[in-house]
Formats: sequence, C-alpha cells, structure tokens
Amino acid sequence: MTPSPAVGAADLVIAGCTVLVHDEPDRPGGEERVAFRKDAAIVVRDGAVDAVTSAAEAAGLSARERIDARGQVAMPGLINCHTHAPMVALRGLAEDLPTEEWFNDVVWPVESNLTAKDVELGARLACAEMIRAGVTCFADHYFAMDAVAAVVAECGIRAHLGQAYFSSQGPQGRAQSLEFALRHRGGADGRITTALAPHAPYTVTDADLAATAELAREHGLPVHLHAAENRDQTDTSLARHGVTPVEVLERTGILDTDVLIAHGTGILERDLPVLARARGRTAVASAPRGYLKFAWPTTTPVRALREIGVPVGLATDGAASNNSLDVWESMALTALLQKSTTGDPRWLTSRQALHHATLQSAKAVGLDDRVGAVAPGRRADLVLVDLTGPHTQPVHDLAATLVHSARSSDVRTTIVEGRVLMRDRELLTIDVPEVLRELERRMPALLDRSHGGRIQEYDT
Repeated sequence: MTPSPAVGAADLVIAGCTVLVHDEPDRPGGEERVAFRKDAAIVVRDGAVDAVTSAAEAAGLSARERIDARGQVAMPGLINCHTHAPMVALRGLAEDLPTEEWFNDVVWPVESNLTAKDVELGARLACAEMIRAGVTCFADHYFAMDAVAAVVAECGIRAHLGQAYFSSQGPQGRAQSLEFALRHRGGADGRITTALAPHAPYTVTDADLAATAELAREHGLPVHLHAAENRDQTDTSLARHGVTPVEVLERTGILDTDVLIAHGTGILERDLPVLARARGRTAVASAPRGYLKFAWPTTTPVRALREIGVPVGLATDGAASNNSLDVWESMALTALLQKSTTGDPRWLTSRQALHHATLQSAKAVGLDDRVGAVAPGRRADLVLVDLTGPHTQPVHDLAATLVHSARSSDVRTTIVEGRVLMRDRELLTIDVPEVLRELERRMPALLDRSHGGRIQEYDT
C-alpha cells in the first residue's frame, strides 16, 4: 500500500501523470517487474519522494510548486553508467577509424593539450545535453575532475566521479585519484559520490591495480575502470600474459572491491565464474552504440551476466566515440542488440530494458538505495516524458512505447533532488550559448596535434 503524503505543505507536487513504479524492487527476482500507475501524483518533500498517490488525493495538498503532468509519464531519471563527459568537445573529431588509430592518431594526442578550463566547458556542455535527454546521474571517468565536480555542484545534476590515471604517470597518478575521491566524496550536498579510477589493465600495471584495490578497501571506495573492452584486448592479454583482463582484476584484488567495469564486450565464458565469485559488488556498464561504430564483433553479454547476478547498467561512453550522450538510445539499442545476438525476440523485453535504464543502472553505480525508482524515501530524481506526439501514438503497450517509440527529446522536465533543472524543454541551470562561445574560442589550441605527442600508447 502506498503511504499517504505527510501533513503540511509539500515542496513539489507532480499531478495527473502516469507513474512508472517498480514492483517490490528490493525483493530478489522481483526487480524487473515494472508497472504503471495511472492518474497519479508524486509528492516531493526535502528532495525526496514523500508519496506516490492518486491525483484526486494530491489535489487537496498545499504545495510550493505544482506541475500539471497530464499526458506525461513520470519515471526515474536515467543514469549514464560510464562516460567521459568533457569529451563532447571532441565530438566528430575522429570518425570511421579502428580503435587503435582512433586513440593513437587523434584522441590521445589531442587530450595531451587538455586544460582544466577545457574540461570544465566540456563538462558543462555534456551536463546540458544529458539533462535535456532525461539523465539525472552520470558516472564520469576522466582528467582534471575538480572542474567536473564544480560543474556538477553548480548545475544540479547527480554524479559518480573518478579521476582517471595511467601507470605511466608514476605513483602520483594513483595518489591524485585517491585524493580527488576523498576530497569530493559526499560533495554537492551529497549529489557527488566518488571512485578510484585506474584506466584499464592494459595501461595500469598489476602492481598499481593491487595498490588501488588496497586503497579501495582501506577507504571504503569503489573502483571504476575499463576492462575486457573488446575481444582484441582479451585475446592480446591471453597471448601475452596467459590470463584474461577479468582474471587480472581477480588476481590483483580489484574484484574484492566494489567495481564498475566499463564495456566488457570481451568477457569470455571462462570469466563468468570469476565474476560470480567476486567478493565485492561487481557491475558492468554497456554502451552499445560505440561498439557498433568501432565494428567490434561482440557486445556486452548482458544475459550471461544477469544470470550470474551481475547488474548491467546503461551508458554512452564519451561523445568522441559515441557522438551522443543519449542514454535513451542506449536503452533501445541494448534491447535490440540482445535480441539479435541471443537469437531470442523475448530478450530483452521492453520492461527489462526500462529496468536496466533505471533501477539496475542505479545498482551499477552503487546508488540503488537512493535513486532508480519512484518510491517513498528515494531521492526525487525524476523525468516527465510527453507521449502525445504522433510518433508515440496510439499507445497499446506503454513500456514498448517508452523504449522503442519515444525519444530523449520527448523528455519535457528533468528534476534532481526535487529541483527542476529543465522545465518544458528549457534548461534552467546552464547557459549553453555562453559555453559554446568560449569553447569555440579555445578549439584551435585544443585540437593542435603538431607537437606529435600523446598521453598514452594504445597497444593492447
């Protein structure tokens, strides 16, 4: 039974909508059962959902702000479980290239020019894009992350942040990643959570990974890194070291921590029992659009991972490879690719895809006790989706309409912690034209590759 709203004025009432709810989301095996409550209302107090009730009952409530959401679906904000947000500045710069050339010839030479100001502007533009696309939280893994944290604090979005490092930086890279994580943990009034962020097993030594695992255990921090990104990386690791990247994570102790693994399209069948026996909370983030763009032969083995209890969250990766931070598109692509690769049209269903985009993605970034569901006590991270357009009508199956017919541009309103960040498609916390003017002015210096340097060598 849904609790009645508390007595007294609410901060926000969203009325007249259809609400996506999770049926007993904390019950084992029940987390994929999503349902829709029609003619409902959401009552928000102190940044949290106070009640999900009927529109009639909410009509008599006093509220500081009301949103008439008739014709709209209220659902948990989407979560981008792995990206490099500032890389929107490199969108479209390295096109139609294999992975090695993409890194070595374009991206890593350009990234050697990065300044904190470039990162700040890129993060600001990325947050604007994500807020407009219904993303209320993102997991970022990049450089100069103090600048990203400042943008998050200012614009109102939620974020899980890690300062990336390579072993080529020496001990100071790992130390800076730890210092960032400790200093910003709980920042932005609790909207920022942090992680240690070694880049990947092929750019970080076993010794550094083991040291990172020890630091994670000592300080109670999760780890966010790339591993088994593609099948070539796994094959190379086997040829050179006799173990897969996932087995490297086990032997260095990373799997004894709470770890978020980006991509995992190179996860083999032999890796599944390794992941199943991991002592920490292990999750994988899948960004399917980039895998198609790089012509990788495999995608994240979502079904196999789910069968061993490893949650798979949805992601976009950076816009330099994906060209977009649209998690809505990732949701639809994940459903379609899983049907194709498994040969089973019953997997993923639309309801399962919605679960991946909401509660399971929240679980992947360690926030399923706070966000990912519209329920009393959860933080009020919500989006309102307008389904009155011709491309979403008629509605015979609401879950299918949301996943396969709706677009991110159908998101009308985005709310984080009860604060409206976008209302009726108008951004309220970011001045996009000003960001673009400053970013354009800085582009020549950022894109200069005449120096011949790069921050790292891609050689898996």
